[in-house]
Amino acid sequence: MMVDSYKPYVSGITNYVDINKRYFELAGHDVFVFTFGDLDYEDGEQNVIRSRGVPLSDSGFFLSMRYSRAAKKLLQTMDVVHVQHPFLSGRLALRYCRDIPIVYTNHTRYDLYAQVYLPMMPDEMSQGLLQAYMPSFCKAIDLVIAPSAGMERVLRQFNVDGHIAVVPNGVDLKDFHAAKPLSRAGFGYKEDDVLLVYSGRIAGEKNLPFLLKSFAGIAQALPNVYLLLLGSGTQLFEEEIRALVGELNLSQRVRFMGRIAYDQLPSYLAMCDVFVTASVSEVHPLSVIEAMGVGLPVMGIQSVGVGDTVQDEVTGFLSTHDQAAFTAKLMRLCLDPGLRTQMGDSARKESSIYAIERATEILLNHYAKLVDEAKPRKGDWSIRLRKLLESFTE
Repeated sequence: MMVDSYKPYVSGITNYVDINKRYFELAGHDVFVFTFGDLDYEDGEQNVIRSRGVPLSDSGFFLSMRYSRAAKKLLQTMDVVHVQHPFLSGRLALRYCRDIPIVYTNHTRYDLYAQVYLPMMPDEMSQGLLQAYMPSFCKAIDLVIAPSAGMERVLRQFNVDGHIAVVPNGVDLKDFHAAKPLSRAGFGYKEDDVLLVYSGRIAGEKNLPFLLKSFAGIAQALPNVYLLLLGSGTQLFEEEIRALVGELNLSQRVRFMGRIAYDQLPSYLAMCDVFVTASVSEVHPLSVIEAMGVGLPVMGIQSVGVGDTVQDEVTGFLSTHDQAAFTAKLMRLCLDPGLRTQMGDSARKESSIYAIERATEILLNHYAKLVDEAKPRKGDWSIRLRKLLESFTE
């Protein structure tokens, strides 16, 4: 597994790598994670191979254009390489792993990230850059995976024209299906209060101002509705969101819970009534699937990822990216406990299609096919000669 950042940084991709690594190991395979980071950080797991990188502020990302010599040599002994980012790790995979099957999963809406983090760049420019980069990168990959049908459509818009396998990311649902709710009284809530919950990073691409403005309308009309924000982000953006909560007079109705230990997350979610998200940048929303696993209906926006996961009026509501429409549908969920129960039951059942056991089997079948197809090329004399020449230039 090649990833630009890994623990202690928390993200959907970090969780994806972690859970797949554990389940592949349970199936009897050896799994290595190649990443950048602080070489002094002590991992609580085996086979995490870090190369030194330059930290990018407090983002949790480290920047580097190469692996250490030892990491490179170890990487070149792998049977399959699975890349999670197309730019840093992706380029290194193409550079280092010419005779090893390379799999790439596109986890991120890079076009939308550019809009958030590079607001001065015109949309046409960011779209043009992706359309110039992604087709050639994906063509060099042995297997391109999209976690959802919507993400496959986005890749096609980037002019990626080869085969794309749609493989949903797996989620370890057993703790979510069996979750016992925390006591509401311990947080000062009553049993008849309606608790809305967001779980994820506090980050610009998550569209939290939109969510808070909709919640402000709900809070004015319903005195017993509260919003819990589970997660953290950069200090600067968290301060902006806290300031917005104050401006909207929501300080008594919105609670920042901070980063929650993952083993405690199911119980926090199970204490609540509705999962809410206004993000339109998701590709395969882990937090949404986890909430569905505990039996929460979801309020979201029709978009790639969330729209692929939530069935409108069955496992939750999907709205257009319109403040009034989103607020109206969320209000209906807040007012109708029977509807919440009905949708929550459907959500719990639907979540099972994303079980990690199913995803692991699908991925292992893909890996086995690629390894089998790669056997003839591993013995090619040109590959052996290139390796010999590389050994002299290191």
